Amino acid sequence: MGTTQLESVPEPKYWHLKTVLSEALDSEFTVGEILPNERELAARFGVARATLRQALEQLELEGRLQRRRGVGTTVAPPRVGVDVGTERQDWPGATGDTWHPVDCTLAAPPAAVADALGTDRDEPVHIVRRSRVSHGQPVAAELLYVPRSSVPDLTAIDAPSGAARARAVLRELQRPALEGQDRAVELGSARADDAKELDRLPGAPVLVVTTRFFAEGRTAALSVATYRADTCRLTFGASGGLEIHHGPERQAS
Repeated sequence: MGTTQLESVPEPKYWHLKTVLSEALDSEFTVGEILPNERELAARFGVARATLRQALEQLELEGRLQRRRGVGTTVAPPRVGVDVGTERQDWPGATGDTWHPVDCTLAAPPAAVADALGTDRDEPVHIVRRSRVSHGQPVAAELLYVPRSSVPDLTAIDAPSGAARARAVLRELQRPALEGQDRAVELGSARADDAKELDRLPGAPVLVVTTRFFAEGRTAALSVATYRADTCRLTFGASGGLEIHHGPERQAS
C-alpha cells in the first residue's frame, strides 16, 4: 500500500520543539516558575523565535504554560475541576448555581445573539454579566442575554443597576417553565474584556460554552460563558452532562 499524502508530510519543527520543551518543563521547572525570555530559549534550542512562539502557544493551549499579565510565561498548575453542566436542567440563577452576578445592562446584543433569540437586531435585551471562581482563581466569565419578553414583570424601580439588577433578572427568569436547553463548545481567543476579567492576556486560548434555554416554544435566554483553556479540561460524560474534570492530566482537550 502506498504512502498517503498526509503520512508523507514531515512533523512541523515547532511540534518537535513543543515535545522537547514539554520534557524540559517536567524535569527542570516547577509550577509557577517563570521561563527564560524568548531570546534565551530560542538560543538554547537553536530555533527561530517564530518557531519558539508556535511551540509556546501550543503548550499554553494544552494547559502546560500560562502567560501572566506583567509577569511573563510561567509553568501552569494542574487544571482545576469546574462543573459546567449536569443531567439536571435549570435556569441560570437557580438554587445551587455557582455563578456570581456582577452587573446588568440593557443594550442591543451582537447580531448573532439577536438572531438566536429571535429579536430585532436593534432591540435592547438584558445583558447579565456573571463570573465564576474555583480554587481561589477566576476560571470563567459569562454574558447572559435575556429578552425583555422573558422577564415581563421586571421593573427598573425594583433594582436599577449593578449586581442587584442582575439578581432581579435572574429571579424573574425562574418564573416560566424551562422546556429544555442545548449547549455547544468551541475553542476561541480571549477578547480584551474577557482577558482582563480572567487575568489573562488578550488572545489567550479560551473555551466558549454557548447555552440556549427554551421556554414557551422559543429561545428565552442565551448564555455565552468563556472559560480559561489553560485551567479547564472539558469532557462529555455518558449521561450527556458536560464537566470539567479535576486532575493532573496534561493532555490537550
